[in-house]
Amino acid sequence: MSAGDGSRQMGTFAGTVEATIASRPPVPRRAYLDHNATSPLRPEARAALVAALDAGGNASSVHAEGRAARARIEAARAAVAALAGAPVRGVVFTSGATEAAALALHPAVEIAGRAKPCDVLLASAVEHPAVLKGHRFPSDALEILPVDGEGRLDLAGLAEALARHRAAGRCAMLAVMAANNETGVRQPVAEAARLVHEADGIVFCDAVQAAGRIPLDMAALGADFLALSAHKIGGPPGIGALVAAGPDHRTAPLLSGGGQERNRRAGTENGPAIVGFGAAATAVKSALSAEAERLAVLRDRLERAVLEGVPGTRVVGSGADRLPNTTMVTFAGLRAETLVIALDLAHVSISAGSACSSGKVGGSQVLLAMGLPEDEAAGAIRLSLGWSSTIEDVDAAVEALKKAVPQLRSRASRAA
Repeated sequence: MSAGDGSRQMGTFAGTVEATIASRPPVPRRAYLDHNATSPLRPEARAALVAALDAGGNASSVHAEGRAARARIEAARAAVAALAGAPVRGVVFTSGATEAAALALHPAVEIAGRAKPCDVLLASAVEHPAVLKGHRFPSDALEILPVDGEGRLDLAGLAEALARHRAAGRCAMLAVMAANNETGVRQPVAEAARLVHEADGIVFCDAVQAAGRIPLDMAALGADFLALSAHKIGGPPGIGALVAAGPDHRTAPLLSGGGQERNRRAGTENGPAIVGFGAAATAVKSALSAEAERLAVLRDRLERAVLEGVPGTRVVGSGADRLPNTTMVTFAGLRAETLVIALDLAHVSISAGSACSSGKVGGSQVLLAMGLPEDEAAGAIRLSLGWSSTIEDVDAAVEALKKAVPQLRSRASRAA
């Protein structure tokens, strides 16, 4: 075969491929309503991440490239601290919020002016699975605290537990999230922190879902430690932070090695991801108030349309203060996983609760802790909005639910 024959065949092949692609029907636009699981990468974060990858450099090196990498990381640290309303030196970068929780949830954690260890970990019943594992606390040192019917920490129950442990000479750490990842219900963190500090305890706050959706101020919250995750705000996955209220707050490192992150977290920093995190933090903070208002309008539109258009529905936690982007709705007589599949086929992405609990069948543990019957909890789905969400996304989800729910209920009744 001559070179010309080969070129002609390649040209014919390429033309056939292009014609085949062009003849395919267009891919329907998907409505993505699962920002609480992960939010699509923001353009600002993407640009910063790629630029940092291209620049290279190890932040521990003393040459020009290393100093530039260090400067990028420190700028990102300042941006993340600003988002959390925390001191810059309090930010320690981790692989995500789970690692941040593992760092903080330790009996020997230290804060300024306090030397005694924590004997017990108190956690609300609606905490994220990463917190309910207790991490470096012994399993028998974990105590689960009740919540009310809206999913808020029972402060009377917390006060009773603190008094009981203090009378026995035990000191407590409280793990309480700023807002629930499934229902969006905000927790009384400041009120709980006052009770804990009066009992000489320590407060760890999971602020993963709250960051970028409501203002954060560590001093106002009263949290000693706070966990963040980049991919919930449109940053890259695999990067998060443990934020301390003061530079003298210390945790026992999980890894031994170099002195990175002021000896809090050994290992070469993931510079590009950290820079992407910083860019996302800057973006969400700069538009926080306007974006919260926009998302609340979309959420309210979604809830009204579903309640009016789909009988037998209920919005969970509607009587409580919630995040502006999150709604959890129960559908009597249906299974959440069936609804998730039906909407996926209709090009709408939602979830059946925490993405970290995927693969589980049955009612959400958060909803069961709130007192919902198991059959109702089993039919709850979460719809969560974010920076890329539009009215069209909301309306697509509503129309998909209005079609899918009656069909699924009819099928279920026939099967019964």
